[in-house]
Amino acid sequence: MNQKTSMQIDNFLPYMRDVIRCEQSLHELNLMWRIIESSAKMNCPVEAKSILPTMAKTRESFSRLESELVLSLVQEKVATVLDEIGTKSQFVIDILVRNLYERTADVGFLATDNELCAFVAGLSGNENSARYRLRAYRSKYTVYDEIILLDVHGNVLVQINQESPIEGSLDPLIMETLATDDYVETFRASDLRPNKHKALIYSKRMLHPSTGVPIGVLCLCFNFTQEVEGIFKSHGDPSQRSVMLLLDGDNHVIESSDRLWVPIDTIVPVNMDGKPNLLMYGGREYLVRTFAAEGYQGYMGPKGWQGQVMTPIEVAFSGQDSDTLKTLDPVVAEGLLSHAQSFCPPLFEIMTAAETIRRVVWNGQVMTAGYGGELLKLKTILDQISETGTRSNELFSQSINDLYETVLASRLQDAEFASHLLVDLLDRNLYERSDDCRWWAVTPELRTAFAAPHMDTNTVGHITDILEYINKLYTVYTRIFVYDNTGKIIASTNPNDEINGSIIGREIDQDTLAKVMSLKTDQQYYVPPFRPDALYDGAPTYIYHAAIMAPDSATVVGGVGIVFDSANEFFAMLQGGIAEKESMSAFYIDRQAKIISSTDPTRPVGTTLEIDANLLALPNGKSASCIVTHDNHYQIMGCSASNGYREFKVNDGYKEDVIAVVFDSFGEVRERSVAGNNTASIIETSNIHSGGLEFATFFIDGGLFAIEAEHVLEALAASEISPVSMGSRSERVGVLAIQHESEDHAYAWVFDLGYLLSGVPSKRDSSSQVVVINYGQHKVGLLISALHSVAEFNRDQVSTTPLTSDSRGSLIKQIIKANDGKLLIQEIDIEYLLRMLSSPFDEIDTREVVNG
Repeated sequence: MNQKTSMQIDNFLPYMRDVIRCEQSLHELNLMWRIIESSAKMNCPVEAKSILPTMAKTRESFSRLESELVLSLVQEKVATVLDEIGTKSQFVIDILVRNLYERTADVGFLATDNELCAFVAGLSGNENSARYRLRAYRSKYTVYDEIILLDVHGNVLVQINQESPIEGSLDPLIMETLATDDYVETFRASDLRPNKHKALIYSKRMLHPSTGVPIGVLCLCFNFTQEVEGIFKSHGDPSQRSVMLLLDGDNHVIESSDRLWVPIDTIVPVNMDGKPNLLMYGGREYLVRTFAAEGYQGYMGPKGWQGQVMTPIEVAFSGQDSDTLKTLDPVVAEGLLSHAQSFCPPLFEIMTAAETIRRVVWNGQVMTAGYGGELLKLKTILDQISETGTRSNELFSQSINDLYETVLASRLQDAEFASHLLVDLLDRNLYERSDDCRWWAVTPELRTAFAAPHMDTNTVGHITDILEYINKLYTVYTRIFVYDNTGKIIASTNPNDEINGSIIGREIDQDTLAKVMSLKTDQQYYVPPFRPDALYDGAPTYIYHAAIMAPDSATVVGGVGIVFDSANEFFAMLQGGIAEKESMSAFYIDRQAKIISSTDPTRPVGTTLEIDANLLALPNGKSASCIVTHDNHYQIMGCSASNGYREFKVNDGYKEDVIAVVFDSFGEVRERSVAGNNTASIIETSNIHSGGLEFATFFIDGGLFAIEAEHVLEALAASEISPVSMGSRSERVGVLAIQHESEDHAYAWVFDLGYLLSGVPSKRDSSSQVVVINYGQHKVGLLISALHSVAEFNRDQVSTTPLTSDSRGSLIKQIIKANDGKLLIQEIDIEYLLRMLSSPFDEIDTREVVNG
């Protein structure tokens, strides 16, 4: 038994008012179909003999629908909620892990800082100078709320936060850190952070500059609570219908978006495999999704940490009102709906059921067309079928509309959230780049070397070694280089350009140099616009620059440039954000719609993305979503404008807006018409006199057509067509078994009536039907778009078309003016149609074509 069929719908149904209403209506209609079938058997068994099997089939269908349809509706709603909270729970842990990955690089680099190592070794410097340097670091990397240097015995040498002074520590992490060459990640209560319930500390041993012997420990204390609160605030549920959590490996709550609701340190139930089960916590039942970290650059985050979102079942399906369909172009809505089988199978099941009921009623009306006498009893039964069928169609139409609305609203929300996630990832990542370039620019060795009148080969070699060491720790850069105050590159990692050879001695562009030379403090930096650059092999990227200032003044003596690997890093962000879903594509663009990164190979970086101008003007921090036609596909588009992170792009003087755009494809654009669902297509019968003409009506590509009802045998689902390879006629689409009781084991060729009328092959979907006509000895199936009704018209409503004066005739014989001429229906000339299909110019034998 699969996961879906094992779902206990009784656990969820009480919280889905719309599904309960649907279930009650289905039950009532099922009972009505039973009554009609029983009445037909008792009152007119002979007359009803031909339709009783169909009626029985309809009743059986309703019995099945009562359980299967309700199950499908419940499954879809539960899956929608689980998908929504699952995306958020995965984001909680993944974005935090990406952030913490940067911390592992930070502690590794800062622990080798020569100035700090000399202070800890007692070779130079003092407590004040060390604190000044650490605070300079903290002013750039604002994610830390404390930085501490300790000796090998745990004595505190210096800390930046003097408001909560500590003299020493007995924390085992000190000995653990001294014993390894790697960093140590610790999350628990620690005497290093006495005022914290728990602290997240990254520690690394420091070595003597001359002997390499361990001399102390560097501790970077991550402002964990502030960071997670920021994630919760930015990406939590604004309606407060769910709670967002961070858990450890034992399912204890580390952080909660609502500590009164789910307190810290409590144990909560988890749902790692996404099963549709209700889990109990604190006396309430919840839908829950839990995700472990996927990892980033090989780093998996603190052991066992998980992201989780919990939604109480009583509010999980409420507050989801939407008016998406009211604002959507009806043609787009109808075309999009034609792909329901792929994007929402339960919706497709309801549509299929609706077509089945419509076909039953249509066939019943066709069966009694033109008859009176004893068949009047059957007509009474058929009137009941028609009335019940109308009620059934209304129910299905409402169910289709409600579920369609729910699915679209959910997908719109998902796309919007995904774009928000992507732009947040970008801002957080580039925040780190602004920190890196500024900190590396204050490296004492660089400041001293560039302030000197001359720089010898040994000094250049030493600088290159420093840059190489940095680049090994920070792999998001393809090149880190330094240049003097004339813009000439003095040293660089990866110095050889594949096209132009070494970049050493090359000069940066004068505009960038002027901007760097004008920087006043080590807190400032400069980033040229996203553009192609020879330092990135001619590809477009961001290059972050910071000024190298003389040791004892604010005089700019050079600069440092870091080349961000935008192609790989941005692409990885986009791919991770859409989870590599085949139906989705994602982009980073600027305010002019120029593409910065793309998962769509047909739209490379530097080209322009077609997007509404209003979305390009989206305010910072805002998101939007809509349904569009893009690349000849129906797509849901979500987009979000960047809003910065911490001080980055907020109050640091840097402005470079980026918009994340996500497309989710639902299928190719189909030429559809909404006529079948349009009230303008309802035929008024109040002024029809007895003795009129009866026609069976149907749609072909939105146009309404008719055939004299007496020549129609039955309608069958187009899915019953069996394709055949013999013959070369474009309009012939296959063969069909006739199911009418009078036609035992008979078959008919099926022809595409839309193709015969327009020369364009019809596209089949769940609404497509085959109308079987019976004219003389000939039986032929005609593929049509959808059934409409069987109606009687006064003779004066029918008029001949001008084309019939042509001696060759015409496929459209007459025009029926319904609803006082407001609705025109084209009548198919069956005799002319059969002549077309048995043309002497066709190589296929006439009898083979038209005989069953």
